Amino acid sequence: MLQLDFPIRKECPPGACDCKRELLLDVAQADMAELAILRLTKEEEKKLIARIEAAQSYEELQRIGVRLQQNLGVALKIAPGDNEVRTVMGLQIELTMRPGLCRKTREAIPAAVRRCLRNKPGIIYAILDAHDLFGAV
Repeated sequence: MLQLDFPIRKECPPGACDCKRELLLDVAQADMAELAILRLTKEEEKKLIARIEAAQSYEELQRIGVRLQQNLGVALKIAPGDNEVRTVMGLQIELTMRPGLCRKTREAIPAAVRRCLRNKPGIIYAILDAHDLFGAV
């Protein structure tokens, strides 16, 4: 059995998730860097969700995305959808799929971003502007 000196996320009930946690633990014996994603325990996930919801600007959301990439190897993508954007639901908010990333986490983080955007519509305009939707004609 693999011995770790840090807490890792508890396994999901059988059949409830497609995170491939067990496979990751087997492979990770050779590469400890792959286990970084499992450091996102449920408590840490709650802190991350709260931080996302409290973001005050698009730049702050981008910094959170950079930290997710650096610490967990997961990319957060926030971009306008293919069709017109009339509401927050018109934005594409995705996390890259990675072994060890729980299905609930893949749903909770984009939902937290949407709640943040609903509370601070100015961030939506910054996202649209960053993708040149309000750029010079």
